[in-house]
Formats: sequence, structure tokens, C-alpha cells
Amino acid sequence: MFLKSDKIYLRALEPTDLDFLYELENDVSVWHVGNTVAPYSRFVLEQYLENAALDIYTVRQLRLLICTPDHQPVGAIDLFDFEPLHCRAGIGIMLAPAFRRQGYASESLSLLLDYCRQTLLLHQVYCSVTASNHTSRQLFEQAGFQEVGLRKEWLRTAAGWDDVVEYQKLF
Repeated sequence: MFLKSDKIYLRALEPTDLDFLYELENDVSVWHVGNTVAPYSRFVLEQYLENAALDIYTVRQLRLLICTPDHQPVGAIDLFDFEPLHCRAGIGIMLAPAFRRQGYASESLSLLLDYCRQTLLLHQVYCSVTASNHTSRQLFEQAGFQEVGLRKEWLRTAAGWDDVVEYQKLF
């Protein structure tokens, strides 16, 4: 396994990850970030897991599970909108609530950035973060992402409108 550090490792999804993925995807506290408005069924997630092993060049996305050395899944990190012609991809990270603010996101982001640069030979990665999510903004800024834009009143939440900050990292 090459995507690992002392604190975590990243691995491909397995059929046995269904229960963890079900909990992660159905966390209503983060639905507004991913434009989710309804729960995912186990059946839909089973179908997703069946296709998750397909090549990133085929499906244009890659989801990796973030695990502790004792094999406890703590979250997922994604590459999406993978564009091999233009050598870029979007990045997203989601941690289970019990594992937030413990360094798992920064460690997994560091590993994924190395993978993007050294294996996929990407020129750049990007992400979109709600303006009110100061923890995620700090995470990406500390990883060298530069703020490149602001989408005003981009996401509607129960509390009102939230802006989205666009970030980009060039290798």
C-alpha cells in the first residue's frame, strides 16, 4: 500500500464498506455541501460500490477510504471531475463526525496531493468550500491552495444563503 503515513492510509472501496459509506453519505449535517436533498439507500450504495473499482480514466472519479493503522475507516477523500487532457481534478474530503479535528483530513489531503502530482501527473487540483466552513478553508490554505474566486449566495441552507470560495493548487 503506497498511500499511507504513520497516522492513516488511503485505500480503495470494498463491498464491506457499505455500512460505513451508508452512515457517511446520510449525514444530514453535510448534505448542503454536496447538493444532497434525500438519503441514499443501501441498494444505490451497493451499486456504487460495484462500479467504484473502475479505472479513474473511465469513470473520471476516485473515492478512497481514509483508515487508521488499525483499519478503522474515518472518512473518504475524493477526486472528481478528473480531466486527463487538461491534467486537473477536483478534491473533496468528508470525515465521520467522531473523527473531525484530529488531523485526519490534512494527512489524507497530503497523501492524495502526492498521488495527484507523482502518479496521475496532474498540473492542478481545485476545490469549493463554503465560506462559513473556516476549518476546511484553513485545511486547504495550509496545503497550499490559493483562493481564486467567490461565488456569492451559491448554496441555500436552512439558515439562509452561503457563499462558496473557490480554491486552486498548481503543481
